[in-house]
Amino acid sequence: MMITIIIDDKQIQVEEGTNILEAAQKAEVYIPTICYHPDLKSSRGMEPTEFIYQGDKKILNSRPDDTMEGCGICLVEVQGSPDLVRSCSTEVTDGMVVFTNNDRIQKERKKNLGSIMSRHPHACLACPQQEGCDRLQCSLDVPVEERCCPLFGHCELQDVANYVGIDPATPRWIPTSLPIIKDGPLFERNYNLCIGCLRCVRACNDLREVGALGFVFDEKGEIQVGSLSPSLQESNCRFCTACVEVCPTGALIDKDIKAGHEEEDLVPCIAACPANINIPGYLRLIEEGKADEANALIREKVPFPGILGRVCIRPCEDVCRRNEVNESISICAIKRFAADNSRELWKASIKLRGDSGHRVAIIGSGPAGLTAAFYLKKMGHHVTVFEARPLPGGMMRYGIPDYRLPLSVVEKEIQDILDLGIELKEGKTLGKDFNIDDLKNEGYEAIFLAIGSQLSRKIELEGSDLTDVLWGVDFLYQIKEGEDIRLKDRVMVIGGGNVAIDVALTALRCGAANVTMACLEKRDEMPADEWEIDQAIEEGVEILTAWGPNKILSKDALVTGIELKGCASVFDSQGNFSPTYDERRKVVETDQVILAIGQASDLSFITSGSPITIQRGLIAVKEESLETGMQTIFAGGDITQAPGAIIHAIAAGRKAASSIDRMLGGDGNIEETLFQPEPLTPAIGKIEGFASLVREKVPELPVADRHKGFEEVALGFDSEMARKEASRCLQCDLRLGIEKVVSPPEKLLKWTEENIQIVPEIEGVYQLLDADKQVLSIKGVINMRESLLEAFEENEKVAWFEYEEDQFYSKRESELIQQYLQVHGEMPWGGKDEMDDLF
Repeated sequence: MMITIIIDDKQIQVEEGTNILEAAQKAEVYIPTICYHPDLKSSRGMEPTEFIYQGDKKILNSRPDDTMEGCGICLVEVQGSPDLVRSCSTEVTDGMVVFTNNDRIQKERKKNLGSIMSRHPHACLACPQQEGCDRLQCSLDVPVEERCCPLFGHCELQDVANYVGIDPATPRWIPTSLPIIKDGPLFERNYNLCIGCLRCVRACNDLREVGALGFVFDEKGEIQVGSLSPSLQESNCRFCTACVEVCPTGALIDKDIKAGHEEEDLVPCIAACPANINIPGYLRLIEEGKADEANALIREKVPFPGILGRVCIRPCEDVCRRNEVNESISICAIKRFAADNSRELWKASIKLRGDSGHRVAIIGSGPAGLTAAFYLKKMGHHVTVFEARPLPGGMMRYGIPDYRLPLSVVEKEIQDILDLGIELKEGKTLGKDFNIDDLKNEGYEAIFLAIGSQLSRKIELEGSDLTDVLWGVDFLYQIKEGEDIRLKDRVMVIGGGNVAIDVALTALRCGAANVTMACLEKRDEMPADEWEIDQAIEEGVEILTAWGPNKILSKDALVTGIELKGCASVFDSQGNFSPTYDERRKVVETDQVILAIGQASDLSFITSGSPITIQRGLIAVKEESLETGMQTIFAGGDITQAPGAIIHAIAAGRKAASSIDRMLGGDGNIEETLFQPEPLTPAIGKIEGFASLVREKVPELPVADRHKGFEEVALGFDSEMARKEASRCLQCDLRLGIEKVVSPPEKLLKWTEENIQIVPEIEGVYQLLDADKQVLSIKGVINMRESLLEAFEENEKVAWFEYEEDQFYSKRESELIQQYLQVHGEMPWGGKDEMDDLF
């Protein structure tokens, strides 16, 4: 039921049962508070635990009968009530009249704030020079240990203190020696800065329902907060960092969250994914046993979940915040589980727009081309894909061995795309069977070049023309096209990337008894993924690091060995590939050599003088749109970015589809909802031993059975393994749903002449700020309005300003200054020190 109340002469209607503080916030009337938080239960009446730990220090509760009172900062006056009431815990009644700011209220708020400040460093908060202070250079010589923490300038307690005002009678803070814990995961704890508001305890116990924190009253009657065991890990903390989010001081502070980048830093797995897949979202669904729904959520961003679940380079796992606790989540393997256990729920939600009448040509049917085709078709455009090879898929089909990526998975996910009604023309090579002008003449209004890097990069090397010398990408193509290649006993692979690893492991499956790899890079510099290197070593590949090929040795036109030369460094001081070699030489006996030193694109279709330009072997494009130098021609994937991966190619296909749709008159919005999850619940619950839960190992084919053929090595999670692994997620994204507290009213005024005219013509200080509210200048002047008007004519960067009356001089000094100004028109000084010489 709605009732009517009056707050500060403002009549508003609110729901019955609302407290005064919430009603005031609805009416945009600010009431200061410290212990209140919009997502947390009231702290009043909270009972202490038997004991808590601050690090290894155990603190017993000294007052078992006491309960939490609250901060007392949110006091207001209710007409007819003799006492001030706490607005956070007082419910409104129909006809209630509330006053939020008068002398009586201000006095009590200051008194209560003083009690809080007496146990918190506040010299900086009471300092009139706090604006812009870096805490390092202190003109008042405040002892370092009594200065504020690094949160100074962005601190909620500071904002409230500035609004309420710190009573000059507030006693000086005496430094304490409570624990400061910096070596824990994700955030630091400084118990010296805790004010006992209990927000963190309520966030842990009530909001998240984890129960890792508690509080006690010490022998002085002061609240002490801590964990229920000596460490957060032992307390079964879930490391969701909700406690950090709600803390109003620097007692709990993130280690690696940068201002302005909270979303990317708090949920780095999504930010690191080139396609921005909702990773925490699908992990939650897997934990709930909803693989089909998880697959639909993944497919909102990528059309190849099963392929990515096997061969993605996993940038998300590199940045996973669970790494700080023990090991990252096996995100990629869970993605595969979702795809492999899909019942095609996603197809029911696919929406195709009506025919737009526009035609788009896609050159290349690899991940970039097919992704662009997928989204462009859904936007209503007629899409034709031209593929040079007999079958679609690009490197997914022809470049990745079956033991990593089974052909059945590739064919199924490609067919899902083609089933939308995309036209596919195989055996059509750009520059040979047709050219760009032909496509334009046929009515294609946009062209996306996505031909990939399907050639082996060649180098000049003595002996490379011998029969038993093969090239990496070509070798893999031959295997995938079904050629029965039997290798000799001893094979040397040159290269240190993923292709070289694929070549080495494929060689073992093609009859080679001994495979050795040599690469320029040191072990920690190798471009191959760590797990790929580990697999190669596990299967018996010997890896020689920091060696490059010097020449291939032969006798009677047969390879007998290879001479290697020592590589001193791979990159120059700017990070560019520029290997240098030393005097070391090594001869390795071998029967065959496979050079797998990189890939290249066939750009022969680009003729001299074409607006499409080539830089370092790649097509140059506009980063924001992927458009080339020729209008209506776009390019993406490995021909514009190297070295690339399938997930990068998918991201390029998405960007190209959006850009092309905009060019054709659409809105460029390719986002879609294939599954609508339930609203997130903030509660995640307690899991015993959560911090020590180890990463689930993906079951694999025994090593002894691998070289018998190309059977898939990684066997994938079963449902219980997937659920257990998903349950290790910190669910970092839930923190983004925690509501921000209401800040005190902004003191800043917009930089307008009208606002300047209300400034008094007296002594004072003003500061000017830009549009981002960064301070441009701070100035003390004799006549604030006059000085501001002068600045208004001169400074175009200013967007905001604020001022404060501040008497610089005695009454007599001011009179002398005014007399001087009347005679001379301006002052001969740059500050008060110089003016003192005049008196």
